[in-house]
Amino acid sequence: MERAAQQLNFQFSNLATVPNPHGNAQPKSLKQTKRELNKLSLLDRSAHDWYRFVLSFPPHFVRDYLQRFGITSNKRVLDPFCGTGTTLVECKKLGIPSIGIEANPMAYFASYVKVDWDISADDLLNHASEVAAAALAELRKQGLDDNSSVDSTHNCSTELRSIPEALHKLLLTNSISPLPLHKTLVLLEMIDTHTDPRFQRHEKLALAKALVSSISNLHFGPEVGVEHPKKDAAVISPWMAGIQDMAYDLRELKQYSPVPSVVYQADSRQLVQVLECNSIDAVITSPPYPNEKDYTRTTRLESVLLGFVGSKSDLQTTKRQMIRSNTRSTYKEDNDDQWVADHAEVQRIAESIEARRIELGKTSGFERLYARLTKLYFGGMARHLADLRPALRPGAYLAYVVGDQASYLRVMIRTGQILADIAQALGYELVGIDLFRTRLATATKEQLREEVVVLRWPGKHI
Repeated sequence: MERAAQQLNFQFSNLATVPNPHGNAQPKSLKQTKRELNKLSLLDRSAHDWYRFVLSFPPHFVRDYLQRFGITSNKRVLDPFCGTGTTLVECKKLGIPSIGIEANPMAYFASYVKVDWDISADDLLNHASEVAAAALAELRKQGLDDNSSVDSTHNCSTELRSIPEALHKLLLTNSISPLPLHKTLVLLEMIDTHTDPRFQRHEKLALAKALVSSISNLHFGPEVGVEHPKKDAAVISPWMAGIQDMAYDLRELKQYSPVPSVVYQADSRQLVQVLECNSIDAVITSPPYPNEKDYTRTTRLESVLLGFVGSKSDLQTTKRQMIRSNTRSTYKEDNDDQWVADHAEVQRIAESIEARRIELGKTSGFERLYARLTKLYFGGMARHLADLRPALRPGAYLAYVVGDQASYLRVMIRTGQILADIAQALGYELVGIDLFRTRLATATKEQLREEVVVLRWPGKHI
């Protein structure tokens, strides 16, 4: 592995270029990287904008690497950490078959819906209008109005609906105020009682988007947090706005030829259970980073209200299916660290984190887990890359977006370098490490690199 690490040195002297496995390196300015690489353009919004993670990579990133890898309609692309489906949607638009793997049930649901373009836009709009009318009628019976500028709570003739206390405890405190929650639950009841299987999933995804964008008290910057709680918020009108956007997009998406896009809710470290051997020509993905970010918190509100998480046990089950990237998702029986027991750099970083913890006198349970978590993260990624190999066709290209981290007591983790080294030890070839963008570390105020580790599978294990 030390030899493989040394081979990385020449890659980092040319990070302002983007190697193309089918041609010469292409210049890419850092200024362009910062300003453009993470934007969702107006022309790209169809389907992509139905529901997105804050830090999702943009569609043009997927197009860029598909082109560089020479991927056409007779190939198949995998995103093993597909999140809310950016890779899948873009492949579908380009006529390229794709497969997505996602452990988070809300994100899986979003990806599944975002590649379902087979419903009638007009019928969706008509059905949602009926649901909206029923919900408004029910609110009026209760003396309530959907207009958040009208204080009608003093006329309310019914006790406000809520969710069980056990579910409330799963949410960020004050995620959603009582009155918007009541109206949301009324709308959900109408979606379920007036259900049409053709449209229910799209209608619920539109509600998920409205929840995080305007109904709740959440804000994203990029971490999820809670703003000053608002007394009321419109619910049905932003939901209908989302439905109208979907209907508009569905009419546009009809122009594309049908192409298969399959999504599995599964653990990316157990891919042999869902992928056929020699079936994948390219991988474009962004796995979790080792950054103490609980990815289930980002989707917690909609996951609970839409029924994807019904208990603390459900939440733990989801976390157990994910790469360990934060201490809140680490369990005593975890053993992915065995995969990197002999990796010198991972062990050095873990030892540095533990030494720093002792030096600073940090004794909390979370801080005691930082060193172990680092090993579990890279061990999980090694396990993923090992399990992926049988599914790859010889010559398959892979692009992994990962980021440097310094959140564990300010010990720098060069994620891209380490991931490249692990991959090479598993038989992958390193094509290059491209600069994707930079971001400012909250704790250290340093510029951290987000990079694309580009690999090639030669077709045989070493």
